[in-house]
Amino acid sequence: MFAEFLQYLFAGVTTGAIYALVALGFTLVYNASHVINFAQGEFIMIGGMATLAFMAMGLPMPLAIAMAILLAAVLGALLHRLAIATARQADVVTLIIITIGAAIFLRGIAQVIWGKEYHALPSFSERASIEVMGAVMYTQSLWVLGIATVLVLVLALFFKRTLLGKAILATCMNKQAARLMGVRIQFVVMLAFTLAAILGAVAGAVAAPITLTSYDIGIMLGLKGFVAAAIGGLGSGVGAVVGGLLLGIAEAMTAGYISSDYKDAVAFLLILVILLFMPRGLFGSRVAERV
Repeated sequence: MFAEFLQYLFAGVTTGAIYALVALGFTLVYNASHVINFAQGEFIMIGGMATLAFMAMGLPMPLAIAMAILLAAVLGALLHRLAIATARQADVVTLIIITIGAAIFLRGIAQVIWGKEYHALPSFSERASIEVMGAVMYTQSLWVLGIATVLVLVLALFFKRTLLGKAILATCMNKQAARLMGVRIQFVVMLAFTLAAILGAVAGAVAAPITLTSYDIGIMLGLKGFVAAAIGGLGSGVGAVVGGLLLGIAEAMTAGYISSDYKDAVAFLLILVILLFMPRGLFGSRVAERV
């Protein structure tokens, strides 16, 4: 019985780490621009599909992943430069609609280039799984957790120790004051879009050996990432991580103990329950006080 619970917990934490990376992407863009970037899910797709494409060209997997992340970063910057920056005088709702249009465009291009088939990356390790107290944990799950942890720590250091990170925080707190202090607001917002795209691409690359990847994989993963960010409180980095893990574990337990048919419904039920009693999310009050 405990081994079964542990098995579901491993699966939930692994999925939750992927959701957390996606949620962090939403949080970065929201903090810098107050825009919810619904194209975030497409960068997950690009991370997986572009890695496969570069590997098909003969590149080794580490280099293929690096090239896929670079491609996503360029596309994230272009999304801001060509779509968001040119419409910066528009209201937030219009900008959100623009990101939805960008997501549809990227998905359509991916379908034309890579087709509709599902693909899987090989595991990052030769050994497929290890046994822990009767439960089986895939080594790819350890890669997911390890990479997610490193990225969260790097982001934390980036915001606390670097001028660029502090510029993003200043822009989040008060754009006008940041502008008066010499912060280039549009550059900061572009940087946020670029970092969010990188997070999405990394999530897509590390998840592909477990979840498979295709041109439309970003739709559901993007929505789940947004739900995780909303559960934790939009604008809260800690909330994004906690929300992602909470959502992943809740889905795994529901699939294991009730039915996998209800797994996808858990995300939307969870956000309804939490936002009903805590409209700002689990960590939203802290963000509200800061702003």
